[in-house]
Amino acid sequence: MIIKNNNTFHLQGRNISYIMAVDSFGNLIHIHYGRKLHDKDYDKTNTKYVNWAAYDENNITLENTQQEYPSYGHTDLRNPAYTVKNVDGNSISQLKYKDYTIKENYIPEIEGMPSLFIGNKSAQTLEITLEDKISGVEVVLSYSVFDDYDVILRNTRIHNISDSTIEIDSAYSANLDIAKGNYDLIYFSGGWGREREFCRSEIQQGAKIDISNARGGSGHTLNPFIMVSEHNADEDKGNVYGFSLIYSGNHSSMIECDQYGNIRVQQGINPFMFKWTLEKGESFVTPQCVMCYSENGIGGLSRELNDVYRTNLCRSKWADKDRPILINNWEATYFDFDEDKLLSIAKRAKEAGVELFVLDDGWFGTRNDDFSGLGDWTVNYDKLPSGIDGLAKKINDIGLKFGLWFEPEMVNPDSDLYRAHPDWAISVPNRISSLSRNQLILDLSRDDVCDYIITAVSDVLKSANIEYVKWDMNRPMTDMPYEGYNHKYTLGFYKIMDAITGAFPNILFEGCSGGGGRFDAGVLAYIPQIWTSDNSDAAARLKIQYATSMGYPVSAISAHVTAVPNHQNGRITSLKMRADTAYAGVFGYELDITKMSDTELAEIKKQVETDKKLRTLMRTGDFYRILSPYETNYCSWEMVSKDKKEVFFYSAKIFSVANSHDIRIKLKGLDAEAKYMDTVTGEVYGGDELMYYGVEPKYDMHDFASYTMMLNRV
Repeated sequence: MIIKNNNTFHLQGRNISYIMAVDSFGNLIHIHYGRKLHDKDYDKTNTKYVNWAAYDENNITLENTQQEYPSYGHTDLRNPAYTVKNVDGNSISQLKYKDYTIKENYIPEIEGMPSLFIGNKSAQTLEITLEDKISGVEVVLSYSVFDDYDVILRNTRIHNISDSTIEIDSAYSANLDIAKGNYDLIYFSGGWGREREFCRSEIQQGAKIDISNARGGSGHTLNPFIMVSEHNADEDKGNVYGFSLIYSGNHSSMIECDQYGNIRVQQGINPFMFKWTLEKGESFVTPQCVMCYSENGIGGLSRELNDVYRTNLCRSKWADKDRPILINNWEATYFDFDEDKLLSIAKRAKEAGVELFVLDDGWFGTRNDDFSGLGDWTVNYDKLPSGIDGLAKKINDIGLKFGLWFEPEMVNPDSDLYRAHPDWAISVPNRISSLSRNQLILDLSRDDVCDYIITAVSDVLKSANIEYVKWDMNRPMTDMPYEGYNHKYTLGFYKIMDAITGAFPNILFEGCSGGGGRFDAGVLAYIPQIWTSDNSDAAARLKIQYATSMGYPVSAISAHVTAVPNHQNGRITSLKMRADTAYAGVFGYELDITKMSDTELAEIKKQVETDKKLRTLMRTGDFYRILSPYETNYCSWEMVSKDKKEVFFYSAKIFSVANSHDIRIKLKGLDAEAKYMDTVTGEVYGGDELMYYGVEPKYDMHDFASYTMMLNRV
């Protein structure tokens, strides 16, 4: 609901209020974002008056004032939400309120970029127009609110209403000013093989922290999802604000604490290496930022945001379907395979109940290593004499679906495509282009390049019964030829995604970027699941999956059981722990199943049966984090169905400790008055007993031991 009363705008979600007002000077002032306020006539402003650094005769300063979209060059000395260089060559701006519109049952969908959609929900959108008449800039702030969710969807449109050319140097999607308090910043850093590590630090006075990435995609190093929490907030209690950007390019989340202890949070496109020119009458639209608030801690915020993303972000039909259990040949064969080897893996996997066989890198061009072939999306008949169509038919005859790996945004210099079109690769005149993994990046700012990729991939998908695609991107972006290029590249990527996923709606697509290097809400708008990390070691995945679940649904987390010693870190973990950890995600295998013993195959068969029982719960249920691997020697989480009838509890002991006492773990989210039966032992527990007294997992006596419990309400 959106209420307009005099000079005040009041947005109400299920449990939240977002309030702003226009003061007597035409400034758009932020009043409140948090727990729902029921006074519909709320009408207050909080403009601060002082007698220094004032910009009018009323001695008003904006430095200690909460604003909705602050501009640059007057009495607000903090980071501006946008900067525009006008015809005079300066970046001074002063936005004043102009007008507003309220649209019922409407969520804006941004042309050329992903966005939330309204679906069967009820939602409203408020658009407030601000203008700077001197520089000729009009800024339209969009706020959307769902009746059934506790999120605010925001983005910004900057319009050139002058007679001259202007340049945008920065344009954040959203700005939130938070009044003085004790707050922490929660963000997710890392690198290849250790993506999205949980980081938490106090926001101190004078801090100016930029959680940003300029590597071309959303990146392995810093994710475009952050939280600002009260200092005492934890998984279950306390005020927490979340900011998630629906964008897959260079991003920035700027956090600033001023001299008064007020906090400013901004999220959007990274201003570094960004510039956008607007001619007279042209506009620039920012990506959408999803703001989420919970008074029920990090866990409450996660479950709210995850529900929104599961139902109102991904347009794939697979968002609402259980995903098939797959086996991928990559770690079993790498580039060294032939048709017979692939079929032997498929036959053995079918015995275990696996449903989908995926052929990874090496099937095309002259691709016998990573030095050649990228860009040439034609079958390598030396390896696959039956072609993709023939292989797919043989896989289908075994009883499995067939899937295929692509890396369409890349090109090897040793490829027919590069020899024919060297200008199609990103490059800077008179400079040698930087290679990474022996490959260059195709220039997706060009329509002809995007059209080539769409046609080349579509031709392959039409040629055979391909029911799954893994879309990879294995290097960071360098040699960007001009400021603003990355955004144009990202728009090209979205054009390709929209065209191909739209043309092949029955295919299940999975995203990948050297593992989890492009794990963001922008990708999830097209693709329901993403390869979470190339590091598939079960112990390492505890931290990766635990932290990733804070900002993204577990139904988006692709998790495989792989070989030991693990190919990324050499660790040996039990087959049991590898599967137990992977159940909290889209389940699959990536190993040479033909080399496994009959005993191991029997265990895999049981694991497959277990996941088939769990996957609907994983996709639709609530996820609770219980013990953190960042803070303890354990990792525990839980999946609970929305009706609280089904429960899956998982706990891992990381290191075995001599003479240690048993640990009791309290479950969450159950019906306290119900009874629950352990589906393995038949033992019955009260819901209150499980939540307030707990259970004592029985771990095997070795490092990296896991324990699971499946419960049904009786």
